[in-house]
Amino acid sequence: MSLAEKLLKDFETLPHTAKLQVIDFVEFLKQKNQKNLENLMDDVIDENIEALKELGI
Repeated sequence: MSLAEKLLKDFETLPHTAKLQVIDFVEFLKQKNQKNLENLMDDVIDENIEALKELGI
């Protein structure tokens, strides 16, 4: 059984309120991941700002 199949199987057995909590948690993780990605991109830009200016970017 794949991880996705197990997750779906377990999810289907939860009561409605628990399903809502799972969805909220998944959204939280997605936002956290997006914020981490944005922070990494900001770091790359900050570390290379002079080179980017020279390139006209």
